[in-house]
Amino acid sequence: MPAAHFERLTALDTTFLELESESVHMHVGSVGLFDPGPLARPEGGLDFDQILALGEAGLRRAPRFRQKLASTPITGHPVWVDDERFNLLYHLRHTALPHPGDERQLKRLAGRIMSQKLDRSKPMWELWFVEGLENGRFAVISKAHHCLIDGISGVELLAAFMGPDRDYRPIETHTRWRPRAAPSGFELLTGELQRRIGLPGRALADAARALRKPEESFESASRAATGFVEGLSKSFSPASETPLNVPIGPHRRFDWTRFDLGVVREVKEKLGGTVNDVVLACVSGAVRRFFLQQGTDVHDLDFRVFVPVSTRTKEQSGTLGNHVSMLVARLPVAERDARRRMNHVIKETRSLKASGQAQGTQVLEELSDWTSTTLLTGMSRLAASQRSYNMVVTNVPGPQFPVYLNGAQMLESYPLVPLFDNQALGTALLSYDGGLHWGFNADWDALPDLHEFVGDIEEEFELLRKL
Repeated sequence: MPAAHFERLTALDTTFLELESESVHMHVGSVGLFDPGPLARPEGGLDFDQILALGEAGLRRAPRFRQKLASTPITGHPVWVDDERFNLLYHLRHTALPHPGDERQLKRLAGRIMSQKLDRSKPMWELWFVEGLENGRFAVISKAHHCLIDGISGVELLAAFMGPDRDYRPIETHTRWRPRAAPSGFELLTGELQRRIGLPGRALADAARALRKPEESFESASRAATGFVEGLSKSFSPASETPLNVPIGPHRRFDWTRFDLGVVREVKEKLGGTVNDVVLACVSGAVRRFFLQQGTDVHDLDFRVFVPVSTRTKEQSGTLGNHVSMLVARLPVAERDARRRMNHVIKETRSLKASGQAQGTQVLEELSDWTSTTLLTGMSRLAASQRSYNMVVTNVPGPQFPVYLNGAQMLESYPLVPLFDNQALGTALLSYDGGLHWGFNADWDALPDLHEFVGDIEEEFELLRKL
């Protein structure tokens, strides 16, 4: 039996684990639509044996997906250990839509899958292969716990299973995977003590690096401290109460839309700003339309969105876990004019990038790694309970070329971000192969009219395009 092995979860990964409740499912995921290509059986349907073989080959490049959670004695800190009972058939699931298999049925299925909690006694991910769509297409619904991956690592995981041409196949190996021995409680506790003993040495090394470039280090520390205070003040000052900020249940709706990325770039070139500014301007106008249709007074609304920003370094490329910081942006939902809304968004995002808020979040995470994850978890719960932001909007860059799953081309991919307490709607975007793909995750009871909000997003973009 191989030697025992375990890896400690970071403070941020642990926070996503601890934020989960009966109504809050910390899933990230996506719905991908595929042309079947060589995965189609002659008699119809998917060749699932090919998919199982592909899964075995892909997991060689992503061993974390064969690991489950364990806890360190006394401290209770979670760690990753190999699952000695790992069964690929549990995680790769095969189903079909009833005829005629349209997108509405697929959206309903995705919502039901995302309403079900993951089993913490097993590796926390599932891939559902759904056949029976129109024109012979199939879908892949992915679901993984947020403590396992973030948006960027999710895209990198995609690369472990897919390739840039129809002939790409993951390298297969006939070596049988063998789980490493489960660590004993003594080994887990010893590892945690050794980590804590090593913290002063890490601090001295960081200080030595800072002394080599004192001016640069002072400027960075000042921005981080300012950003930390700004983030703290926003956690204690609630945003406005809105129809999107109500108690949520465990059940979900999922919807999507797609924009041509080239047209989005034309809009941002003509109006200024970035692609993300165009996204936030669309959200501003759509929220305004949606609220006005419901009779909500938008005149004095302080509407804020939480915009995760990747802090992943080159050294962290290809690793799992979370490497993100938090920016909270105020959106001009009270502004009547679309051009002025866009200008306001550009000014707001430029100010945030210069503020040091992202560095401030990293300071909080590093403090939590040094002391206890309770600090970061508590701040995250405070931000949600105090309504320091109204919804999440996250934008992940993907490959700008088609990718293939054993020769089956991925046509579209719509991402999903989890909902937090008292937040009935979350928006995630993925740019892929010339398209900007929007995924909308909503509470089933709070947003029965989610499709109307999607329509508002489309109308707002058309308004910006005409400008």
